[in-house]
Amino acid sequence: MGRLAQNLNAIFAIAFRDFLKLLRDRARIFGTFIFPLIFIGFLGGGMQATFGSASGYNFLAFVFTGVLAQTLFQSTATGIISLLEDRQNDFSQAIFVSPISRYSIVFGKVAGETLVALPQAVVIVGFGALLGVGMDGAQVAALIAACLITAVYGGAFGMMLLGVMPSRRAADQLFPFVFLPQFFTAGVFVPINNLPPALAVISLLSPLRYAVDLTRGVYYYGSPAADAVVLFPIWLNLLVLGASFVAFMLIGTILFVRAERNR
Repeated sequence: MGRLAQNLNAIFAIAFRDFLKLLRDRARIFGTFIFPLIFIGFLGGGMQATFGSASGYNFLAFVFTGVLAQTLFQSTATGIISLLEDRQNDFSQAIFVSPISRYSIVFGKVAGETLVALPQAVVIVGFGALLGVGMDGAQVAALIAACLITAVYGGAFGMMLLGVMPSRRAADQLFPFVFLPQFFTAGVFVPINNLPPALAVISLLSPLRYAVDLTRGVYYYGSPAADAVVLFPIWLNLLVLGASFVAFMLIGTILFVRAERNR
């Protein structure tokens, strides 16, 4: 029990450190909240005003659920980059020589970035409600649960990417090339039900696709519109997310620990 408590304390301390860093970084707080609201308000609201009345399709809700999942996934994934800063200032070395599990360090970092991302979920859901995205209590609760899963999943994906990044500069340059294509192959802004075969294969390989589809699945659950916008059943999305989460965490942790030992 002593070793377990020690590792749990380490996870909590690392997670709380990341949350404190967010509170002290006003520029990050501003950017974290403003961009999702712009996407939902201008893109979702604009598409709804332009095409919604004629088609009878709720573009605002579609973009809202996509941006919600994309924001949390990307927030936790890119937040993991700070481990590279810790490596450069030798903070991670100090952690790694402590008598705690390497997995506790990684889980603490993922938990911290998840903790940072969850306030975004609350703000985005509230903003969506103000714009007229219809939600009852059950939908809000389901969305928050999906947000938690998406945030943790994004952290695991970021951990895997981190394992092959030599420096913060390399990560800043390469991460946009990893995330930007997924905005379209995952169906964040536009439906992807009828993609050409080549793009359909790429879409199936996009991790963000399953987080977005899970979020839409819980929002549209039981709705007549679900067949038009939800790609896979909720259980299948959860299965894919769970399996790939384990793979991302194992690969990312092994690569990161190896990089620390080779310094």
